[in-house]
Amino acid sequence: MSLHTRLFSRRGLAAGLTAVAATLATAGVAWSATTSTSAATATTARAPAGPRTCALNDLYLSMGRKEGAAGSLYWSVQFTNTSTTRCALRGYPGVSALDTAHRQIGPAAGRSGRSYSTVTLPPGHSASAVVRTTNGPIGGPCLRTGSYLRIYPPASHSATLVPARWTTCSHTFQVGPINTEGTF
Repeated sequence: MSLHTRLFSRRGLAAGLTAVAATLATAGVAWSATTSTSAATATTARAPAGPRTCALNDLYLSMGRKEGAAGSLYWSVQFTNTSTTRCALRGYPGVSALDTAHRQIGPAAGRSGRSYSTVTLPPGHSASAVVRTTNGPIGGPCLRTGSYLRIYPPASHSATLVPARWTTCSHTFQVGPINTEGTF
């Protein structure tokens, strides 16, 4: 093989190895080759079939009920699947408070640190993430009240604005992961 390898450029060798690996993968054979300059690997493993990740245009976002407990204020953000197929959400949404001119007030919400799993949403079903602050200036001042929450669904680079009067107090602004229990 070394004689033939010298006849190929580095790119030609990489392309040739990739083509061989693809041919073997199509035939159901796992193969791996490594040279000093490139590597090509093909396997027959496939990604597990599951619902696709919900995109922003698949979702309607709204605010649930505000609740207070033990000096904290909790407010759930509802994510409703408006598409015609099921989709999945996993992890934490991005959340920040905005004023009427859509300028951010203070830092974005931090994560609660709670563990999470994938939530599959059939069409018309909802899941939520809960945002939290303190119920007044307990250990720190309150920022000015925002008019909107800017929310990025998990795994999304696009956000939507949800009308919500939100005041972050005592340097506490956190969000929990997407879940179906409505918990922080």
